[in-house]
Amino acid sequence: MFNKMIAGLLPYMPKKLVWIFSKEYIAGETLAEAIVNAKKLNAEGIKTTIDVLGEFITTLGEAQANKEEYLEVIEEAEKAGVDGNYSLKPTFFGLLLDKDVAYGHIREVVAKAASYNNMVRIDMEDSPCTDMEIDLYRKLKAEFPANVGLVVQAYLKRTRKDIENLKDLNIPEHPVNLRVCKGIYVEPEAIAYKRYQEINDHFLDDIEYMFQEGMYPGIATHDIPIVEGAYRLIEKYKVAPDKYEFQMLYGVTPALRKSIIDKGHRMRVYVPFGKQWFGYSTRRLKENPKMAGVVIKALFKKG
Repeated sequence: MFNKMIAGLLPYMPKKLVWIFSKEYIAGETLAEAIVNAKKLNAEGIKTTIDVLGEFITTLGEAQANKEEYLEVIEEAEKAGVDGNYSLKPTFFGLLLDKDVAYGHIREVVAKAASYNNMVRIDMEDSPCTDMEIDLYRKLKAEFPANVGLVVQAYLKRTRKDIENLKDLNIPEHPVNLRVCKGIYVEPEAIAYKRYQEINDHFLDDIEYMFQEGMYPGIATHDIPIVEGAYRLIEKYKVAPDKYEFQMLYGVTPALRKSIIDKGHRMRVYVPFGKQWFGYSTRRLKENPKMAGVVIKALFKKG
């Protein structure tokens, strides 16, 4: 209850106070800061995926501006030699305003990444967006088979079937590339698993199916039981190190991250940056109130 109370109050606290906590989980407000921090991760043998913070815009003018920003992100990151790819949220490009306009913008971003032999991952948002975002992925993968990925959320009851339905896109030279995460949005029990073990079981079941079918999973977790379960599946199916990767959020569980790398597994870290860090930080805290304890410790520790 205390953690939930703090999480609820945080959006009303001064931004400078919130930044004390947030800066450990945000790669900066500017692209230049994000590139510096991405390169630091690269120096530790970690790949990255850069994401501009923001979603749910209200005008198509914003969508156009966001597209231009992403094109600049790709240009500057490639120029700097960052070892990483890019992630984006379709609502940031107007998916809920005009899905055709959004597709055009996202296609241009994917084409830009493809020109550098790189890729863009389509983030999965809440359930009203799921079908539209799978459709986006299908359409883009048909044109850019090696340059686009998708996110799926293990807590949704539909996810295993969604993965199976993508099997027709899976070819050995360009496998279906999916980041599998637990899921962060508050969804009704009718469509989402709620119990911890139940979600973990489905997460590992999704990963196992992908290994069986030769798909490429990004195992996005900070949960030790899932990491250990993934180790067992990798051993069971004798999966080569270049056929999967682990993924984590910037600044989260660095010790676990290092232990995974030390075991010889590929690691990618999500590198969020941008002026909209405040909304991202407060939303993350609402999604995971247990982090409130970390905030309080940080505030006392740093004065």
